[in-house]
Amino acid sequence: MRAKFKGQRIRTVMAVLLTAAIGSGCAAGAPDSGPYGGAGAANAQLRHYRSGPARAMAAYAGQLRFAYAEREAVARKWGLVRTPLVAPPAPAVKPRITTRKGFEVAGWPGLPPVFTSVPVAERVVFLTIDDGAEKDPELLRMMTEVGIPYSAFLSDYLVRDNYGYFARMQGRGVSLNNHTLNHRYLPGLPYERQRKEICDQQSVIEKEFGKRPTLFRPPYGNYNRDTLRAAKSCGIKAVPLWEAEAFPDRFAWREPDQDLHPGDIILTHFRGRDDWNGTMPDVIRHVMRTVTEKGYAVARLEDYV
Repeated sequence: MRAKFKGQRIRTVMAVLLTAAIGSGCAAGAPDSGPYGGAGAANAQLRHYRSGPARAMAAYAGQLRFAYAEREAVARKWGLVRTPLVAPPAPAVKPRITTRKGFEVAGWPGLPPVFTSVPVAERVVFLTIDDGAEKDPELLRMMTEVGIPYSAFLSDYLVRDNYGYFARMQGRGVSLNNHTLNHRYLPGLPYERQRKEICDQQSVIEKEFGKRPTLFRPPYGNYNRDTLRAAKSCGIKAVPLWEAEAFPDRFAWREPDQDLHPGDIILTHFRGRDDWNGTMPDVIRHVMRTVTEKGYAVARLEDYV
């Protein structure tokens, strides 16, 4: 049903563009009649349609049709059952992010908000990938060719053997965010050691990739007041967690309805066959099949936070 709806939507877009093109011919002064009556009028409109603004609109409709066909072919190449939906343009004004109820810590004002979804009306979700152990070049190719946005949260002890892999990722538009130096359980550490884990990773990312992150995800999703205090002192503005965690063959859901909702953040990991029964592209195929079948597009988290 969704595939049928998607096809109808594409055809509707084309019809609107072509109708606009024909309409622009009428508005530009194409005659209603001519020396040969209705046929003369039609011929005059056709001549106008083949030149000027209407022709440009028709060409644009053709470009859209070609782009969609190309996107379908790329999706099939990578084994995607359905062509991923395209996210709407990034909002001109980012939504106001607040800490999710039940995730607050008391006794310190102005801490970075901790959240598992972004307040949006559109049917978009956000894909995030943690740690950095698996450095699969096929993942880079797949995500680039299909055009799937995602955000990385890196732990230095796992990525330091191949910063170049993540530099290539960054060069393809992916934001590299903070997941601590050594992936420790932060609530078990005193404030200064937590601060070192977070701030030193800020410095590593800035040194290796040229940009200091503003997003931080604590290992295992565990934190306390000292974690958020330390993160704030290191320049962190927000702490995105997740609503669903993806594996090659299943999802682990946070909510009882075990479903996606607008603005949900999805977590997976840089892992491969050594850890899972599948590769990184296998994980992405599973994620995108689920997301697309449920009528969602993947958007870029940093465009909203």
